[in-house]
Amino acid sequence: MTTEEVKKKALVKKKEKVAPKPEELAIDAASQKMIARSRELEVETIFDRAQSMKPCNIGAQGTCCKNCAQGPCRLPLPKGGIEGEDTRKGLCGATPETIAARNFARMVAGGAAAHSDHGRGVAETFLAAARKETEDYRIKDTKKLLEIAPDFGVDITVEGENGEILDRDIDEIAVEVAEKALAQWGQQQGEVCTVKRAPAARYELWKKLGVVPRGIDREIVEIMHRTHIGVDQDYENIVEQCSRAAIADGWGGSMIATDLQDVLFGCPYPLRSSANLGVLREDHVNIVIHGHEPLLSEMIVEAAELPEMLELAKEKGAEGIQLSGICCTANEILMRHGVPLCGNFLQQELAIVTGAVDAMVVDVQCIMENIANVAQCFHTKIITTNPRARIASGDTVHIEFDEHTALEDAKRIVRTAIENFPNREKEVIIPDAKSDLIAGFSYEAINYHLGGTFRGSYVPLNDNIINGRIRGIGGVVG
Repeated sequence: MTTEEVKKKALVKKKEKVAPKPEELAIDAASQKMIARSRELEVETIFDRAQSMKPCNIGAQGTCCKNCAQGPCRLPLPKGGIEGEDTRKGLCGATPETIAARNFARMVAGGAAAHSDHGRGVAETFLAAARKETEDYRIKDTKKLLEIAPDFGVDITVEGENGEILDRDIDEIAVEVAEKALAQWGQQQGEVCTVKRAPAARYELWKKLGVVPRGIDREIVEIMHRTHIGVDQDYENIVEQCSRAAIADGWGGSMIATDLQDVLFGCPYPLRSSANLGVLREDHVNIVIHGHEPLLSEMIVEAAELPEMLELAKEKGAEGIQLSGICCTANEILMRHGVPLCGNFLQQELAIVTGAVDAMVVDVQCIMENIANVAQCFHTKIITTNPRARIASGDTVHIEFDEHTALEDAKRIVRTAIENFPNREKEVIIPDAKSDLIAGFSYEAINYHLGGTFRGSYVPLNDNIINGRIRGIGGVVG
């Protein structure tokens, strides 16, 4: 054995000794099995990168500023800590507090922009459906439409010629709600209308603190302005604007998206399904829908159930089509259609490692760029669908999704996955781990189950928390 071979063997041994066991990296049995397989196949995943990544101490403290071309300015904490006055400053004189507040604010702006832009897309599709500009989407839950219309300042009744109160045309109401909803993004003055849904005391506190948002886009843009070089240099003032932008998203863009999705696709009610990598099926075409926008996933569900698609799947040797989801779009099709969850954010690469995924269809947010690299080791096609979110790595397929041709686009995506089924090369290994679940606990469903059609309220729940019969509630929010 040569000296070089000895060194190489020693290096491999060292790596084997240092590398944590799969069970040390994940508590989930399915993930453990796929981590082990990825190592056998020498396919790198997030679990490998997490071991080799060395966090930056300065970045972790939030005291590295890259907001202008003079820097980056790095303000490390002294080894012995700070005694007395903190004299650290960036080139412009920015203090650690100013830099940390600016960095945090830009994170808030990025998150609020992403989630609210999702809401904008839903509002645009809602408007197209209301105006009958698309045949693929229609208003499904008119009851909820009538409930939310007053929040947007839209009347649901009209006075007749003789003073009688008449119901307005539902299509007119839908168009006006859509227009008022879209206006919340570009609004420059006043208040985002849905913030008044907050409890009265909370709304009054927001007003007192001056954090009621004027318009969704305005608050996000203002963060970017304030955190530019030489603008806002008072960390408390910066964080105040963070609150304003966060409320603009949470009580504006994201809340509007939730409401309009329920009206478009139907209000969720509890149903049974299952979760984890074990939901994949070896003898089926497996399509994993991953991302955040249900406009696409709703159409894929419809397309996958078409007789022509099921026949094509059988022609290619599959028994059928198995849809499953990852991340937030998974929750949308889970709670309305019972489509099972394939996994969470950390499992997106591991799903491909099973060798069973014929296509992973992605839209926006939470998509790891590395799924394209993992897919190259298997037959899986990564299909990007949104012009805002393309992947340069690997050999991805881009099929642009448009709400005006939604079903045709979805059929093209499903057909691409089916035609890829015969191309499986590596052995398919699907963990047998999966769990049953019940999903679909919308506000309307909870209200109904707590009191029925005529007496629905949160009183029974509140009473039983107060008297101790219910010890607590865990909210898993994604």
